[in-house]
Amino acid sequence: MKSHYTMEIAGVKRDLPLFAVNENLYIAAFIMFGDVEITKACAKELLKKVPEHDIMITAECKGIPLLYEMARQENAENYIVARKKPKVYMKNVIHSAVESITTVGEQDLCIGDADIAAMKGKRVLLVDDVISTGGSISAIESLVEQAGGNIVGKAAVLVEGDAMERGDVIYLEKLPLFDKDGNPID
Repeated sequence: MKSHYTMEIAGVKRDLPLFAVNENLYIAAFIMFGDVEITKACAKELLKKVPEHDIMITAECKGIPLLYEMARQENAENYIVARKKPKVYMKNVIHSAVESITTVGEQDLCIGDADIAAMKGKRVLLVDDVISTGGSISAIESLVEQAGGNIVGKAAVLVEGDAMERGDVIYLEKLPLFDKDGNPID
């Protein structure tokens, strides 16, 4: 069994460790946390591809470094993170349920009135690190719609699985799924 998958993303080569989703299906874990080089490079390349927007949003938590770096590189004044649980400072919270391939069980994403106001009537770009089943991006989409934002694009560093066939996602690279021996599945 292979333990990792090597790929080049935004001109940077990385070995992505393989993890079991079930006994016959493995995924390659792309983790941007702590990897400043890949985060900067991916943000730069994604910004070249995305449409004009007024504000960006991602789900807590793996997309945060990417979103921050994209906002920094384009000199944005703010960005939005859909939280997993309401915080005490959040008022008039709206929610959206999500199931993700990398997290066990259903999660809840939410935003409060300050984030709602920041998106209302604005051009909103949805950002994530990896889109696989599309659960997280759909939950974010629901929040933006509830807030009255206008979605202008959905962007991710990588797409895998069913997301490879979507025509509505801007991405840098395709990431295969893997069999129990670590071989890419076509």
